[in-house]
Amino acid sequence: MELINQEIVQQHLDEFTHQPVYLHVETTNGAYASHFDAQVFNAGTFLRNIQVTYIQAKITGGGKEPFRVGLKLDSGWIYVQGLTHYEITENGEFLLAGHNFQGQLAAALEISKTPFPL
Repeated sequence: MELINQEIVQQHLDEFTHQPVYLHVETTNGAYASHFDAQVFNAGTFLRNIQVTYIQAKITGGGKEPFRVGLKLDSGWIYVQGLTHYEITENGEFLLAGHNFQGQLAAALEISKTPFPL
């Protein structure tokens, strides 16, 4: 995966606008990013093969902070924060991931025209 280049990622997000796509969304501060600290409340989200059609996409952030991506739907928003890296797979899947300071996965947003393997 490569570090996020905001302009390149925005172009790829725009390529999927106004068409049905499958999403994988994952956030965690627990299972993959264990803090080994009893005072930390572990929480996470996992959604796979959720089909949506977004009408607008926007990547913001950067600098000292990780990036965030918002996908606007007809009836609401999908928002993932903490993204640091991206990749386009051979199958045309667009993968965005956020890695913490130890390199562990903290957030993921993946977009594909076909369902992801289960």
